[in-house]
Amino acid sequence: MASSRENIRSPSAAGAVVRSPGILYGTAWKGNDTASLVRKAVQLGFRGIDTACQPRHYNEAGVGAGLIACLNDGLTRADLYVQTKFTPVSGQDPATIPYDPKAPLPEQVTQSFTTSLRNLHTDYVDGLILHSPLANAADTLQVWRALQQLVDRGAVRQLGISNCYQLEALQSLWSSARIKPAVVQNRFHAETRYDRELREFCRAHQISYQSFWTLTANPQLLAHATIATLASQLGRTREQVLFRYLTQNGIVPLSGTRSEVHMREDLAIFDFELSAGECAALAAIF
Repeated sequence: MASSRENIRSPSAAGAVVRSPGILYGTAWKGNDTASLVRKAVQLGFRGIDTACQPRHYNEAGVGAGLIACLNDGLTRADLYVQTKFTPVSGQDPATIPYDPKAPLPEQVTQSFTTSLRNLHTDYVDGLILHSPLANAADTLQVWRALQQLVDRGAVRQLGISNCYQLEALQSLWSSARIKPAVVQNRFHAETRYDRELREFCRAHQISYQSFWTLTANPQLLAHATIATLASQLGRTREQVLFRYLTQNGIVPLSGTRSEVHMREDLAIFDFELSAGECAALAAIF
C-alpha cells in the first residue's frame, strides 16, 4: 500500500520532533460523505487528515467515524497525523457554533477542543490550528495562550495558524508566543503572490507551510506550457507535477478530492522526483 510519505519534521513545544506526512487529506465540504471518504483516503495511503471544529464547512464527527473504521481495519492511532482547528466566532455559522459564543475566549477554546476530542474519538491531536487570526493581536494572543495550555496538558502535540496572510501578524505571534507556531496553513494562489515572504519566514523558523485551494485556485499554472511539457515528458498528470514541485520545496499540499483515481495519483507524487533543472523551470512561473 502506498502511504503519504516524505514526512515533514517540525519542532514541538517540548523540543521533540512532530512528523507529519508530505501531503494531507482535507475534509472540508464533504458533508455526509466525510466518513466514507476519510476511510477510503486512509485505506489508499493517506496518513494525514485535516479537519476543523466548524460545522459550517466540516463534518468533524464524520472524520472521527472514518478514522475509527480505519483503526478497526488494523492501523493504530500512532500511524496517523490528525489535525483540527479552533474556529473563532467570526468563522462559524451562528446556528451551529460548537461552543458558547458568549463565553470568554479561553473557555471557547476549551469547549471547542473538548468537542473535537469527542468527535474524533481520540485523547490527543497531532496538530491544533487557529483557523484565522482574531480581530486584533491582543485577542489572537489570548486564544493562543489557551491553545498553549492544551499543549501543556499533553492533549496537543503542535500548534499552527491558518488564513494568516500578513507577515507582520505572523511575526507578532511568533515573538509573543511561548509555544511557537509549527504550522502555517494558507490558500495558495497568485493574488497573495503565493505567500513568498511568509514562506521565507516559515523556512527560516522551521515552520511547516501547508497549502490549500492549491489546484482550484491555479488553473493558469496547470495550463502553463512548462507544466504541460513536463507532465508529458514524465508520464504524469499536470496536477502531479505541481504537487511534486511543491513538496520538493517544503510545502505540504492538502488534497480534498472525492475521486479514488485522484487520491491514488496524489499519493503517487512520491514515486518520482523532479530534477534541479525542472524545479528551476517551474519556479520561474510562480
